[in-house]
Amino acid sequence: MIGENIVKSFQVGHEKQIVLDGVSIEINEGEFVSVMGPSGSGKSTLLYALSGMDDVNGGKVSFDGKDLSSLSEKELADIRRTKMGFVFQQPILLKNLNILDNIILPAMRDNRKSAEKITEKARALMKKVGIAGLENRDITQVSGGQLQRAGICRALISNPEIIFGDEPTGALNSKTAQEMMDIISEINSEGTAVILVTHDAKVAARTERIMFMRDGKIVSEMRLEKSSGIDMEDRTKKVMVKMREIGI
Repeated sequence: MIGENIVKSFQVGHEKQIVLDGVSIEINEGEFVSVMGPSGSGKSTLLYALSGMDDVNGGKVSFDGKDLSSLSEKELADIRRTKMGFVFQQPILLKNLNILDNIILPAMRDNRKSAEKITEKARALMKKVGIAGLENRDITQVSGGQLQRAGICRALISNPEIIFGDEPTGALNSKTAQEMMDIISEINSEGTAVILVTHDAKVAARTERIMFMRDGKIVSEMRLEKSSGIDMEDRTKKVMVKMREIGI
């Protein structure tokens, strides 16, 4: 995935507010990337631009060699459904469906797959993330952490090439957030690229490359080693030192 000189602006009254100011970024296959910055820096807008959920005013976003701006809404929707996964701070699940049905819903629109195979995969994913046995629960009958796990299963149901996470641990307590990052890290280790927006240095420290944003621009970048076997406290300190250095 490549973003080249991305510009995104909004009209606020008589003034134009620039949210992304010529941002360029490349996410390589299987990479684990985080984006940090203060509120209003443009990090979530960048995520939506890269995933095609939001139009851009300038520049170009390419995925699998295709310019997203050249695609129809149906083509964009198909790419997001089959090649991208999304995990948000608050999982977007339907109240009238149980946990299992919420997970399989995106994949069921692909008529090439049988419902039986999709359901089998969903159950395997639920077991993997620790929510086996909750298939028939309503979304009001599980905890926030369990909902977030269901959201991860839903994001993975179509074997995406990349996962987009917008503050995926933001509404969780520290223990559950750590468990969530363990799951996301495992997903990445299996070959799925991940890009996370976060304000949490502990979350960013789990990734391999951190982009720092301010005022709609990427102002700095740092790289970390693979996190396996590395002291997370030391990694977190390095991220916090970098944040202080660039004033975010």
